Amino acid sequence: MSAPLLDIQNLVTEFPRRGWRNPPVQVLKGINLDVRPGETVGLVGESGSGKTTIGRAVLGLAPVTEGAVIFDGKDISHLKAAARRTVSKDIQVVFQDPYTSLNPAMTIADILSEPLVVQGMSGAKARARVSNLLDRVQLPADAAARLPREFSGGQRQRVAIARALAMEPKLIVCDEPVSALDLSTQARVLDLFLEIQEQTGVAYLFISHDLAVVRHLSHRVCVLYHGEVVEFGDAGQVTDDPSHPYTRRLLMSSPIADPVRQRHRREERRALAAAGTPNAQPEKDPHLA
Repeated sequence: MSAPLLDIQNLVTEFPRRGWRNPPVQVLKGINLDVRPGETVGLVGESGSGKTTIGRAVLGLAPVTEGAVIFDGKDISHLKAAARRTVSKDIQVVFQDPYTSLNPAMTIADILSEPLVVQGMSGAKARARVSNLLDRVQLPADAAARLPREFSGGQRQRVAIARALAMEPKLIVCDEPVSALDLSTQARVLDLFLEIQEQTGVAYLFISHDLAVVRHLSHRVCVLYHGEVVEFGDAGQVTDDPSHPYTRRLLMSSPIADPVRQRHRREERRALAAAGTPNAQPEKDPHLA
């Protein structure tokens, strides 16, 4: 078994409250998870569970109060700005909103070539690379001369994916990358993620509130509840036969087309909610047993 590309060890993240007497709020409470080369780990939980904070800690955008974030064998928990810029070549991100994450005043060619030029690539090579990136995310060559507002939401997200791929990263943090898209566009973008991973071997930390989405492309799934890992294991096992009541509640919240089965699912979810969610007890990853 290969060594983890990303290894998050006992991660604790705290944010200050207003008022100097108030203790800080602890958002993450000892998170342990890993992502192997070429693997997709789905990170799922409701709003406020801490999943986005994990992604931001990996990107250096949220504090690491305790524990460590190890990437490619190096501790990147507390890097200075210059060192973080070096690491950013290998760790990229795709955000939830494909429009606000793209500069509306720049053409697609400028958006995609900017990180390449910053890293020292010549203009001619950058333009050739942009053409290759647009082809990889299945956008026409003439897209390079257009502005983000001229594209649909799904097309803008393809541009965001192309930008993340520009530096040929080893890991992409995907923060709810399809939640703002309609269902048919979601399916196409998810298939694009799978195709790109097959072609490049890039690893994904895929953050979502939807178990059905993470089941589509994840190898393993990590479930968060109130800043703690309650279940972590093979995607098929976690999404088809979850062991934790909270994971079962998440599964029951996904709608299905059959009205009779949907009613039974809704009743089961109410029963699970009435029973309450036990205190989070991290499940051991069977791959690490």
